[in-house]
Amino acid sequence: MEVLQLLVGGIASGCIYGLVALGFVLIYKASEGVNFAQGDMMMLGAFIALGFANTDQMGLPFGLAVLLAMATMFVIGYGIERTVVRQIFGQPQFALVILTIALGFVLRFVAGSIWGYTPLVLETPLAGRNLQFAGIVVSLSDIVTIIATLALTLLLWLFFAFSRLGLAAKASSQNQMAAYIVGIPVKRVHSLIWGLSGAVATVAGVLYASKGTIDPNIGLLGIKAFAAAVIGGMGSLPGALMGGILIGVVEPFASRYLPGEIGLMSPYIIMLFVLTTRPGGLFSQVRMKKV
Repeated sequence: MEVLQLLVGGIASGCIYGLVALGFVLIYKASEGVNFAQGDMMMLGAFIALGFANTDQMGLPFGLAVLLAMATMFVIGYGIERTVVRQIFGQPQFALVILTIALGFVLRFVAGSIWGYTPLVLETPLAGRNLQFAGIVVSLSDIVTIIATLALTLLLWLFFAFSRLGLAAKASSQNQMAAYIVGIPVKRVHSLIWGLSGAVATVAGVLYASKGTIDPNIGLLGIKAFAAAVIGGMGSLPGALMGGILIGVVEPFASRYLPGEIGLMSPYIIMLFVLTTRPGGLFSQVRMKKV
């Protein structure tokens, strides 16, 4: 029974890692760049939802608060790309890595200045509600997290497979100059994808907040999410989800049954193993670039 309890909790936690990892993959699929501030965008999205939802602040209905937070983070993500990231357009990818690491520090400072550094609780209708199946107690927030993650992963896969914007994003990552020549507004596409990654990060932040408290440092969760994206394959949306679930399941079992701090190290041990045996990730999409 304990094994099943750990498994369900691990899958739910892994879904949150997977959602943040989806943000990494979104930007990578559009520009082959990596946004190391993705975890901090998740954190900021959670705080914005808290500002809209909590009764001591705006006190809006929870569903409306989440939608407004997603819209706000879409605008913030879009604005970050337009005003900051675009300034290094065409530069080596290393420049984007340094820029987004610095951006993460800025976002944590902004959140701390507005909401403080004391852990806060997002008022959500999911809090404290549990269901029981065959002796296993499952929180409603875990169930919603799993369902929302699967649905969002499917929608994003369909978006890149069939929508004009998704296909344009994939084309711009293949060859930006060729995309320009055939009329794809590459810079605008990148801005929209950054906005979309901000909205996705907000969903992850709200689901994370529904399981406990939030503070500016929860953005460091992005490090595990990056490991999940690498494990699954940076170009694969299902791979990002599966990488997150793998980490989420291994962590509690390693912490429960293995000695020392192996549980905390397990995501990075898995990442190192995958990188040395399958550098493209477990679900890597092997393809030739069209030039």
